[in-house]
Parts: sequence; structure tokens; C-alpha cells
Amino acid sequence: MTVTAQMVKELRDSTGAGMMDAKRALTETAGDMEAAVDWLRTKGLAKAAKKAGRVAAEGLVGIAVRDGRGVAIELNSETDFVAKNADFQTLVRDIARVALETADSLEVLKATHLNGTPVETVLSEAIARIGENMNLRRMHVLEGDTIVHYVHNAAAEGMGKIGVLVALKGRDNGIGRQLAMHIAASNPLALSEAQLDPAVIERERTIQTQKALEENAASAKPKPQAVIENNIIPGRMKKFLEEVTLLGQKFVINPDITVAQAAAEAGVEITGYVRMEVGEGVEKEKEDFAAEVAKTRGA
Repeated sequence: MTVTAQMVKELRDSTGAGMMDAKRALTETAGDMEAAVDWLRTKGLAKAAKKAGRVAAEGLVGIAVRDGRGVAIELNSETDFVAKNADFQTLVRDIARVALETADSLEVLKATHLNGTPVETVLSEAIARIGENMNLRRMHVLEGDTIVHYVHNAAAEGMGKIGVLVALKGRDNGIGRQLAMHIAASNPLALSEAQLDPAVIERERTIQTQKALEENAASAKPKPQAVIENNIIPGRMKKFLEEVTLLGQKFVINPDITVAQAAAEAGVEITGYVRMEVGEGVEKEKEDFAAEVAKTRGA
């Protein structure tokens, strides 16, 4: 497969690697972007694998909570300007309310009536009225003894760029909001190791194994294979799991303890969470300035 300049740029943007390193990674992996990221990480050349977290769509996340049930919805717009529009924000609030009251999936939500009209139709009418495309992209429901919510970078009450729901077992004494703020900031992959995708664990184990072997081969004092397999790799995997699972992460309010310890000290148990950020995993096409100007001139 031919490695293009655009592919090299995309890999550089997502990893922070140098141009030649990115090109070599793509060449070594036959243009497979995900494999190229792994290759760079194995070589210690990727500053961060940021591809999955890039935000490329505008809009708002809406949150609604009542009686042990919480919902988060994402409504996308083409521009941030429209996301600041009062009509758009009213739409986000109304859809979140309807989702809280009646819906348990995105498909059901789109068919549910809002003021006598299906939500999907309400959206179509809003698109025609506001003059910009919109997309009701996601909905998540969370239930528990206590549901706590937090909105980061709020545009209005109950909506913003990042919305978090946390389900607690036990009486919330103020820890819930702190936990929600922690989730907004740290973006864990899963609640615990048991809930983490096994494929993610295996992928990381492969990367760390290859990295450890290459480092050992280049060392002036190589370690025995048993040390690598029984000490180094398990140690690195333990650190990885601490970084990506909510219960294992260091609590941002008090980094001396983990989130699990903070919850236990507060007398609650975290049973689930939802973190939704506008535009996660969506790539927006970008035009260079010259092409944009040419288009307006009919060129």
C-alpha cells in the first residue's frame, strides 16, 4: 500500500511522532493506522495515542436526572455558533427531558413524541428553521440508588461539552460531584479491570511485551527472560490498569489515594458511570483556506 503525505500527517497529529518516524511506521505496517500507532508506541516514539479522543464535531451534551435514573444525550451541530443558539439549547434540554421520562434507547427516543411530534421530526423542522444540519448521535441511560451528574464547560444548565453521570450505592455526602469531576478530567476506559474490553488489555500486553524485549536486547546488562515475564511486564500492566480504570486511578482531589479508596472512605460504592464528550470519535472534514476561498468564488 502506498503511504501518502496525508496518512503521515494524520499519524503525526494523533501521536506526536516525527515525520520520518510516522512514515516508517506506516511503511512497516502496510498503511494500517492502528498498527502504526502500536509500532510507534513499541519503539517509544509516540508521545500519546490521541486519535480516538479527537473532538471534531460541534454541539452539546445534555444531562437529565431524576429518582435514581439519569440520561445523557449528544446533539451535534455543524458549528459552535449554532450550539450557542437559544433554540438549539432548548432542543437539547427538551430531548434530554423526554429521554429521561420515556426512552431507553436512541431509536426509541427518536420515535418518542415531543410536544405531540416525534423527536426525529422535531429535529428535521429545527434543521429547516436554523439552517444547519443536526444529528442526535448518542444516548446513554444510567440507573442506581443515587445518580449524580456534572457538566464541564457548561453552556447552560444541564448541558455542555462534557457530561458525566455517576451511579452510587449508598448515601451521597458530597463525594458524588467530586467523583463526576474526576471522571470528566481523567476519562477512564472502564469502571474496573473486569469491565475493560479484553482486547484492549491484550493489545497493551503485546505492546509492553515487545517494548520490554527490545529494551532488554539493547541493554548492556540484559535481564533473564523470567524477570521480564514475571516482573517487568506484570508491573507495567498493573500501572496501565491503574491509569485506565476508574477505581484504580489516583483521585484528582487527593492523589495519595485511589478513586476506590475515596469512595470507600465516603461510605459509597461506585456501581457505574457515563462520560460523554461532544464529538468523540467523529472526524470533521477540514478544507484548506485556499480551497474554501476558491469555492466561494465558484472556482
